[in-house]
Amino acid sequence: MKKWYHIFPKNTGLSLYVWLIFCVLPFYFLFKKSSKIDIAIGVFMILMFFLAYRLSFISTNWLVYVWISGAMMISIFMTLFIGYVYFALFLAFFIGNIQNKIGFFILYLIHLLSTISTISLGFFTKTDLFFIQLPFIAICLIGVILLPFTIYNRNKQEALEGLLDDANQVISKLMLMEERQRIARDLHDTLGQKLSLIGLKSDLVGKLISRDPVRAEKELLDIRKTASAALNEVRDLVSDMRSTNIMKELTRVKQILKAAEIKLIIVGTPTFSSASPLTENVLSMCMKEAVTNVVKHSYAKVCQITFLSKTDSFEIEVKDDGIGIPGAGEHLPGSGLDGIRERLEFVNGNLKLEVSNGTTLKISVPVVLKQVTQED
Repeated sequence: MKKWYHIFPKNTGLSLYVWLIFCVLPFYFLFKKSSKIDIAIGVFMILMFFLAYRLSFISTNWLVYVWISGAMMISIFMTLFIGYVYFALFLAFFIGNIQNKIGFFILYLIHLLSTISTISLGFFTKTDLFFIQLPFIAICLIGVILLPFTIYNRNKQEALEGLLDDANQVISKLMLMEERQRIARDLHDTLGQKLSLIGLKSDLVGKLISRDPVRAEKELLDIRKTASAALNEVRDLVSDMRSTNIMKELTRVKQILKAAEIKLIIVGTPTFSSASPLTENVLSMCMKEAVTNVVKHSYAKVCQITFLSKTDSFEIEVKDDGIGIPGAGEHLPGSGLDGIRERLEFVNGNLKLEVSNGTTLKISVPVVLKQVTQED
């Protein structure tokens, strides 16, 4: 169910050291006993509790309920035997991690009723010891009541967030595939016929140039017109891709970082006037994805975006002062780095990752110089 280190509860409002104290305290209560037999029995029961508790985490199906029931009985025994009630908090944490709704409520009710009954009985059998601990017992009882629901709802929320992240990743991949197919379809429909026509006319010119120069010249003029028409159609196709540019995405980025309470620092001029529409589109989408990573994963306070326009490349650097990526792994699940790389592949771009006092993503796209012959 969970790994061994989850035996010590996390995100419950109590430090790990407090839970360690709860593990050590039963021995303090136990060694106040004068009888060696009582001490031996107590040590045995404490060890059995942690064994049953450990097995509850690693077991599956009905065995989970067997081991946790055993741990409950030991907790009741230790409460009545030495007045140690705090094993109930361990059990409350474990019950909150039960995924089955029916099993959760059954164990919750059993544990709550048994804890209240045991504490009530303890006040009659070990009055002095229980009255000394009264404030802590009250806190323990509140934990038994609230902790399982807190853990249960938190796990449910994390599961839903995980499903949402998976769905968003699937949607992003589907959108990317659809965009690729649309570009391929548009290029095929736009250029395929005209390039085929240019090829056929070029073959015809090769045959006519010696036999009928006048007709060959006419065919060359048709080739020129067809090429011009194809070039205009490509320009129209590329102009449709201008819907996303760096300035528009930078406005959205500012809103995202402001909502996340992350300070934005912009270095350089966020415009690449000589970049093609496709290059600007890819750079802006990669920048947005990089900033989304900062918001989702970094726990940063400051995000710096640097724009560099070099002679051979356009570069955007997104740097944060967050926790970095564990192990500097560039394939961290859910980090969106693969999506950035796939976009950069369209324009022969490159992505570099640096982890030092935060995370730095360097997005680079080469400058492609094209000579375009304009016709009168």
